[in-house]
Amino acid sequence: MTMTQRSPAPRLIASVLFWLALAFALTMALLPVPPSLPIDGFGDKFEHMLAFGTLTLLADFAFPAMPRLRIAERLSFLGALIEVAQSIPALHRDCDIRDWVADTIAILVVTGLIALWRQTVPKTRSFD
Repeated sequence: MTMTQRSPAPRLIASVLFWLALAFALTMALLPVPPSLPIDGFGDKFEHMLAFGTLTLLADFAFPAMPRLRIAERLSFLGALIEVAQSIPALHRDCDIRDWVADTIAILVVTGLIALWRQTVPKTRSFD
């Protein structure tokens, strides 16, 4: 492999990690009684921000051709859909718009940090 060719491995790893993280986040969000986690002490909003910040970071590396704003929009929409799904009585969960706001704030902050990082890191060192 020459210096101009890039290994698909980092993108593949990011893609697999993204889908695993998405499955984990959806499972935890839709379980009627999710198991307790070590981060529970930090609060519900922290968990939302951690989940969606992680998804945003992984999505940026997994889908480099997709515009960051589209990634942010779709992940924010996913957060809203999760809140709507949590309003289903059988799940015994609560729909809270503040959770969606926390998701969206995390998405926007991580998107902004990625944009800054991409401007400062030479192209040869990025995943693109």
